[in-house]
Amino acid sequence: MSVNGRVALITGGNRGIGRGCALALARAGADIAITYRKGADEAQKTVEEIKALGHRALAVECDVSQEPQIGGMIEKVLAEFGRVDILICNAGIASRGNTVHGTTTEEMRRILDTHVMGSFWCIRAALDAMRKQERSDIILISSIATQQCGERTAPYTMAKSAIESLTKVLSKEEGPNNIRVNCIAPGLIETEMGKRLVKARSGVEIGALAESYPFGRVGQPEDIGNLAAFLCSEEAWYISGQVIWVHGGVFQRHQVV
Repeated sequence: MSVNGRVALITGGNRGIGRGCALALARAGADIAITYRKGADEAQKTVEEIKALGHRALAVECDVSQEPQIGGMIEKVLAEFGRVDILICNAGIASRGNTVHGTTTEEMRRILDTHVMGSFWCIRAALDAMRKQERSDIILISSIATQQCGERTAPYTMAKSAIESLTKVLSKEEGPNNIRVNCIAPGLIETEMGKRLVKARSGVEIGALAESYPFGRVGQPEDIGNLAAFLCSEEAWYISGQVIWVHGGVFQRHQVV
């Protein structure tokens, strides 16, 4: 499984699932650009880890919910690497756990701008460069939330549902341009966001859930990263337009996104 010589751009790649994807793709042979909204120290640490694997790396500060920042970010990546072959739209934030009645317009827009519009803007800005390659790959990140539709998750669940629809539309539009488009929908992953959600909703540490999971642990960022690397490899040449669930078989047992 190799992506040798390719350049991957991962939004929100400084930590969590984004970092897992960045390191997995670097191990598979890619040079890596990551974006971060905050956490510059984490971003630099991730860059150093990628370089230690023998690959070029770049971190660019960018809030994907702000459209004017997207074009400049893409320009910096192209100036450094000359191309973008892989785009992983991972940057995301959690909603505040309110009911629909209690959700403000500001909160809804904050979630939709980050997850949906941020992905849309990044894809649109990168497509011209990606169409020039013999093969390109776009991976979007959804969530098991779209299947659970748990109470008090409306902004997040709505945003991730839109991401899945975007995946299917884009795969049809860009297939003729040799761009594969897929979506990974994780269950609970042991990230800072995951830890906070478990603590807020269940009152326990995330590790306490391990025994109730089929394989004795909750998901890890590398579980998502390894799948992303596979989807961008030649072994996954014929896979496009798919939403792939990664939850270790737990599915409906835990109402946690």
